[in-house]
Amino acid sequence: MKRLSSGKIGIDQGSKVLFSDFADGGVMWTGQGNRESRHAITFAEPFLDGPAVMVGISMWDIDHKHTQRADITAEKVTRKGFDLVFRTWGDTRVARVRADWTAIGALRDDEDWDID
Repeated sequence: MKRLSSGKIGIDQGSKVLFSDFADGGVMWTGQGNRESRHAITFAEPFLDGPAVMVGISMWDIDHKHTQRADITAEKVTRKGFDLVFRTWGDTRVARVRADWTAIGALRDDEDWDID
């Protein structure tokens, strides 16, 4: 459990089209090559520590003739941002994906002292 001791809590959110591979015959659509799409997300302002980040698929366009497989996650979460990662495998053919994310965490308070 993440315990927030700060009186200031921030929520940042966004939406990102991760790829649109059907338009140009990319690897997610053809099923060939590396089947991972990774995007660096930067928060509007840094959190005090690494926040809790939730990600989800808000739109996907997928071939119905093949098995539908997807893994979406937030990796390398820091106070400044994270990597938004989508993966698929096997014979799955994905035309495009949009992901939404929300980060919740403590913010620096103007009353906080910076002691090194």
